[in-house]
Amino acid sequence: MDRLIAARVFVSIVEQGSLSAAARALDLSRAQVTRYLARMEQWADARLLHRSTRRLSLTEAGERALSRCREMLALAEDIETLGGTDDGQPRGRLRVACAPSLAQAALGKALTGYLQTYRHTAIDLQVGYHPVNLVEERIDLAIRITNQLDPNLIARRLANCASVVCASPSYLAARGMPERVEALADHNCLTYSYFGKSLWRFQRHDGEGAGGEVSVPVEGNLNANDPMALLEAASAGLGIALQPVYAAAPLIDSGRLVALLPDWRPEDLAISAIYRSRRHMPPALRALLDYLAEWFGQDPLWH
Repeated sequence: MDRLIAARVFVSIVEQGSLSAAARALDLSRAQVTRYLARMEQWADARLLHRSTRRLSLTEAGERALSRCREMLALAEDIETLGGTDDGQPRGRLRVACAPSLAQAALGKALTGYLQTYRHTAIDLQVGYHPVNLVEERIDLAIRITNQLDPNLIARRLANCASVVCASPSYLAARGMPERVEALADHNCLTYSYFGKSLWRFQRHDGEGAGGEVSVPVEGNLNANDPMALLEAASAGLGIALQPVYAAAPLIDSGRLVALLPDWRPEDLAISAIYRSRRHMPPALRALLDYLAEWFGQDPLWH
């Protein structure tokens, strides 16, 4: 166990960038962190870090040790979550990754329900827009909104994410209302870095049912990796945005944004749960997957 703690301290030093930052993250004293690092170097029989007044960097042996320590910590977490309690309930701690907007709109509520149902479980929620590496970042489950998943990933589709094209009344007053999807090419379109920033896809959907598909090349003066920043810019009158319905609906209902092109439906995106392996899945993770699928399935917003 002492070596496991030393490995956890070493990984934290690397991730946090200093011994002091690791001490704060782990709620240890700096002296304790220094002692655990010394034990790691004694265990490895090698110097693991180059230390200077400004920064830390890994030695060649440190690079190898970091990879092994992460594997060991991941294995330790898997062992902790293998079984259930005496009453058959799953137990253990899971690390879950999700984008901020989806975490605020849905996952916070869903995870609350899961934790209230499965009292012996715990969750570390990691919020960010970058695609995570499940192994390196020790993530048990990542929730992604995309239709372009790596085919080598193991994923379970949870729901659909519908989108809407919208703009503020002030922008429409100044630039006019686009009457056809092709007209979007002549407007200032605010684009999202991680999804089709130059090509928006639509399907005809009017009172007579679905029709043809159209892809429209768009461009504008703002591109961002945060959809909420684009939503705010659109509501301030900068341009037209393609946004998830769950994010844009409150602003549309309040009149700050206007939904455009009602006869055309933007391409739906998949909300998928990504995990490392189907074999030896911890009961807590299996229960979470099933709970999320049921939770999203009960709300028409995600159908």
